[in-house]
Amino acid sequence: MKRLLLSVCFLLLISTYVKAQSQHTIKGRVIDTASTSILSGTSISVLNAKDSTLVKFARAAENGTFELTNIKNGKFILLVSYPKYADFVDHFTLDSTTQIKDYGKINLTGKAKLLADVIIKGNRAAIKIKGDTTEFDPLAYNIEPNSKVEDLIKQFPGIQIDKDGKITAQGQTVTKVLVDGEEFFGDDPTLVTKNLRADMVDKVQLYDKKSDQATFTGIDDGEKSKTLNIKLKEDKKNGYFGKVQGSVGTDKYYAGQGMFNKFWGKKKFSAYGILGNNGTVGLGWDDRDKYSAGGGPEMGDDGSIYFFSNGNDDFDSYDGQYNGQGIPVARTGGLHFDNKWNSDKESLNTNYKIGSIRVSGDRNTINQNSLADRVINTNSSQFYDNDMFRQKLDATYEIKLDTTLTLKVSVDGTVKNSNTFNDYSTIATRGDNSLQNNSARTLNNKVDDQIFNVNALFTKRLKKK
Repeated sequence: MKRLLLSVCFLLLISTYVKAQSQHTIKGRVIDTASTSILSGTSISVLNAKDSTLVKFARAAENGTFELTNIKNGKFILLVSYPKYADFVDHFTLDSTTQIKDYGKINLTGKAKLLADVIIKGNRAAIKIKGDTTEFDPLAYNIEPNSKVEDLIKQFPGIQIDKDGKITAQGQTVTKVLVDGEEFFGDDPTLVTKNLRADMVDKVQLYDKKSDQATFTGIDDGEKSKTLNIKLKEDKKNGYFGKVQGSVGTDKYYAGQGMFNKFWGKKKFSAYGILGNNGTVGLGWDDRDKYSAGGGPEMGDDGSIYFFSNGNDDFDSYDGQYNGQGIPVARTGGLHFDNKWNSDKESLNTNYKIGSIRVSGDRNTINQNSLADRVINTNSSQFYDNDMFRQKLDATYEIKLDTTLTLKVSVDGTVKNSNTFNDYSTIATRGDNSLQNNSARTLNNKVDDQIFNVNALFTKRLKKK
């Protein structure tokens, strides 16, 4: 019996010791190489060396220190990232001989101070930094069959994607996702990330996109937008692909979506359509304030619909709720075409979108006011039926007359029709159920909007900035 107890205790001690030996800690401190200032909030990622999947993630404390615990044995990559600084990358191994991996001071160098390209080396260069552009190689990451670009981007260190498809990179929201440097259905990033296949991608570039004027003149005007550029493989630029999905739920809810894409050479054609009554009204899904404030319809107290335009698409950014007044039936669709020719001296990018949203319902309110000498009961009811139909077309043609002379012509137009119908009735009775008063009113608003814009920008670059 004593031998049995001693054996059990010995095994427990051994297992505890082995478990303790297999749990490791990584720590260090991040500073600026030039100024030796502390870089608090730095992104610290531990990746699996085999497939670059994320194992642990943390941010440096206010004093620049960081500590990641409970990491098992294996081969890993440490990636330290901070905006406008070159990434620090180190390959290391954790085993029973290394309980704590202490990096001490980790010095980061500002990108502006780099005199040449910084290439992160490994079995394959998963990440490259070229000036102010961070480039990701998809082949260094795990790509599942039929996975989308969104599934690939989620694996990139320093980039997060939430449930609605909003992309955050280096602490900033990504407002543009380009395909081979061209806009794809305007500024809706989720259209690319949720629909293009990951195996079509040759590389993904992350950078701060300058304004067209700053790019042309070479003078920074301070206007920048965090941008992802999806570069397609050459053999994937010829062919077609698409998807169709649908769903049916209880209480007669349904949703359907289809998309078709055809690429040939430098030409791209895409079409999509959405039909449903579950709140999905655009390819931007269901977060109205995803990329900027405002946009989309608002319901007034009198039941009328107001539209506040900030350049966003009403359907793409609309959140599916009329301030809590029901879920709309939506029918939306769009077409896209872009092309470059004449040795890329001429280009055309055009989009057409059409859609309708309709929501109807009723509400009822019962109030009781107890006064000193009487009781008043009020029963109010409202029926509403609101709809909006809109068409939008935009096209941009650009020609480079020579190396210093460029003409860019942009045309866009919107036709919008909205109707709101509201029927109100109120009955007020006394405590003895006798009628005190009643009222009824009907509001019917019809709004027709037509907006057309033509803009021509003729630019000439001078010899001196």
